[in-house]
Amino acid sequence: MEILSPAGNPDGLAAAVKGGCDAVYLAGKDYGARAFAGNFTDRQLEGAVNYAHDRGVKVHVTVNTSLKNRELSDAVTFVRFLKDIGADAVLIQDLGLLRAVSGIDIRKHASTQMQIHSLKGLEWCAENGIDRAVLARELTLEELGSIVPASPVETEVFIQGALCYCMSGGCLMSSFMGGRSGNRGSCAQPCRKLYTSGGKTGYLLSNADLYGVDRIEALRSIGVTSLKIEGRMRSPAYAYLSAKVYSMAEDGDFLDEFHESLELLKTVFNRGTCHGYLDGVVSPVQSLYPDNRGFYLGEVRVEDRSFRWDPAFEPIGIKDGLSLFDGDVKVGGFKVLEMDPVRIPFKIPDGRYQVYRTYDPRIDVIKNEIGATPKLDGKTPRHHVDLALPKQPRRDSRPEVSVYVNTMKTLEAALPYARRIYFEHGDKIDEAREACAGRAELVDLLPRFDALDECVSDGPVMVNGPGQYMACRKASRIYASSVFNCYNSWFPLDVHQVTLSVELSRNEVSDLISRLPTRAEVMAFGRTELMYSRDPGLEPGAIVDETGASFPVYRDKRGFARILNSVDLFLLDSLQELGGSGVSSVGIDLRKRPPALAKAVGEYIKRPDPKLREKIEQMCGGFTYGLYRHGL
Repeated sequence: MEILSPAGNPDGLAAAVKGGCDAVYLAGKDYGARAFAGNFTDRQLEGAVNYAHDRGVKVHVTVNTSLKNRELSDAVTFVRFLKDIGADAVLIQDLGLLRAVSGIDIRKHASTQMQIHSLKGLEWCAENGIDRAVLARELTLEELGSIVPASPVETEVFIQGALCYCMSGGCLMSSFMGGRSGNRGSCAQPCRKLYTSGGKTGYLLSNADLYGVDRIEALRSIGVTSLKIEGRMRSPAYAYLSAKVYSMAEDGDFLDEFHESLELLKTVFNRGTCHGYLDGVVSPVQSLYPDNRGFYLGEVRVEDRSFRWDPAFEPIGIKDGLSLFDGDVKVGGFKVLEMDPVRIPFKIPDGRYQVYRTYDPRIDVIKNEIGATPKLDGKTPRHHVDLALPKQPRRDSRPEVSVYVNTMKTLEAALPYARRIYFEHGDKIDEAREACAGRAELVDLLPRFDALDECVSDGPVMVNGPGQYMACRKASRIYASSVFNCYNSWFPLDVHQVTLSVELSRNEVSDLISRLPTRAEVMAFGRTELMYSRDPGLEPGAIVDETGASFPVYRDKRGFARILNSVDLFLLDSLQELGGSGVSSVGIDLRKRPPALAKAVGEYIKRPDPKLREKIEQMCGGFTYGLYRHGL
């Protein structure tokens, strides 16, 4: 199997290559999902490709963010440049970009942000010019074993590094809470913040790092093509050690050098370790701390600013860097200068403390092995590609009303006001269809994650990813949900209607629809779903952040946790403006909401009244315009 390593900058590139990886992935200065890594200029990219190829290492370049209309021409120009400099593959999330670069002869990989998690998704990839798919990190080994052997394209699986709490490509918490879009490469990491739930306070959304070195043989046996190491934001020492550890493990080399390298890897970055979901649906959360504390060594009793080290623990030595913690509080860090006892060079109360190793002098040897920053240069210019889709006939009318519900009582309350009902897939779907007969269109709203392609429909259906689209191509009518992150007019799927990304501003919505050949829906009311997670450990109810904002949490019928925004989106005063922009339908999300609210919202849409608006706001506890008025 290929060992695929991160290269966040030229130093990281040299480190990963010298560590022994088979391929690296990196990014230019734009359109990569790690905008805050150092990344590479065009000249450095060409030099990086030459540097890696000279050493037998492949280069995959990420262009894996959601892209707006105004960015498409530049992004396609960049992909053509990557082909010209000999990059081995380009990594893509945006379906519009995939369509726009279909004629460029370069291998194309589906980012994990594209949410490929089933065999039908892999078949869709094969039909649409994708050579490899980075599979969703939520898949278990058992599910991978049902999917990978029959895949018509190469498969890539994460084996090491940070895990997103939300399913990749589906997180809106960063953009709604922090004003920075994870889908655009600028995640503000809300999952690493402190929350309270049910009287418990901790880092409740903070996953431990994936360490899958002991799962390599299982992944090899089912035919996985590539093992991916996360970490473009981490140090060159991490890039070197992770490449070395996994390359040695892939070769079956588990001698002393392997164990020494693994210990050092856990020293240079460590926020706790887990197997993710590979071993099954168990919680990957490590809620005690969200940051890198280094390698946990044990607990000691400090007396008179010193302690004696128990030889039964991991060994420590002169010049080791140690940090002492009292629970969640870092007391201080220091370099070991004397042993037996270990002396602490700052004032500290007597008591028990946890000890972490944050530095090992052997890392200096690694830095010497990596050497100086390589000189990366190139001369190939970009050749600009100018993209332009034709303007569509202006659509200016009052939008239809589409309502999302998951109970029959709320359906009955919303039905007099709705053109269509999106009803969550389950055992009540036939009853819902019968209730809507002759009154409104009933659309079967499929679950967001369906690894075994179990949920299909031949009637009107709303799908959430390429795999479901593939599975439901015989449906009488297909709706594409907002999970597709439709950001531009190049959206390629043949659907009756697509719900646009909720991260778009009013001007971006108008511009997108002006060149979009299919119908478009915009979400106009409801608690926006900010995260969708397979974590079984999060309790239903709510999580409360450090500002006091409360985010409802519920678990759906398939066991996934859904975290909703603390306030309701309210664009019902903008229906005329939305219609003037060409919006065909507005989405009203009333899942997990009472029938009384459904009726009040329906009445307000029919006859706007300031007093009724005030009543709805009181029922909801507050409104937001989301990102519609100011964007990102």
